[in-house]
Amino acid sequence: MTSPAQDPARLARRRREHERQAVIFGVLVALLLLVGLGALAVYTGAIDAPFARDFTTAAASDDATAPCLPAIEDQPDGALPVPASEVHVRILNASGATGIAKANQTVLEKRGFIIDSVGNYATTLARNELRFGAQGIVAAYTLAAHFPQIRLVLDAREDATVDLLVGEKYDEPLGVDDVTLASDTPLTNMAGCKPADQLTPLPAPSPEEAEDAGSEPADEGEPAPEG
Repeated sequence: MTSPAQDPARLARRRREHERQAVIFGVLVALLLLVGLGALAVYTGAIDAPFARDFTTAAASDDATAPCLPAIEDQPDGALPVPASEVHVRILNASGATGIAKANQTVLEKRGFIIDSVGNYATTLARNELRFGAQGIVAAYTLAAHFPQIRLVLDAREDATVDLLVGEKYDEPLGVDDVTLASDTPLTNMAGCKPADQLTPLPAPSPEEAEDAGSEPADEGEPAPEG
């Protein structure tokens, strides 16, 4: 018994299909090999990953929570403002603009604050900040009342001094008539504040972070308005 003769056209069509499948599988295998070799090169550091960028984190103070006002003996209704003449302030230019710290010095000295020094901060900040230790919380709240908005950042210093860091998008001090402080009216806690003992303070400022007093360039422009 003999098998029927196969159609030559059908045989040619099957041959072409097999050849096409072999080409497709060959291309896929080659692509997988290339991807694997590329991944191995990136993993070993032989080449940089495409679209790679450095990992960045926000400055520590960006997410800082303000400390709440402490309880003060003989002030049962809440902490009262500290007299300006008892608040020692260091003003640091963290904006990169010339003379901003000295402009704030002019305004705050007129209001009675003690400006211990004026200088430059090593890192540029976006906005104004007050930095202070646990002993300076009430003093910092008192100074904060002279600005429309300002970030309060607790650090590990042990005295009651306050640093005013003037950022790039700084807010000028409020006009005198817009400062709502009264010696017999308790201060108000910042929204979202936490007790100081529940916060992790930033490290105390180092000499390298802030240049000495008088290091900021003199400003030939207009000082911050007094109001």
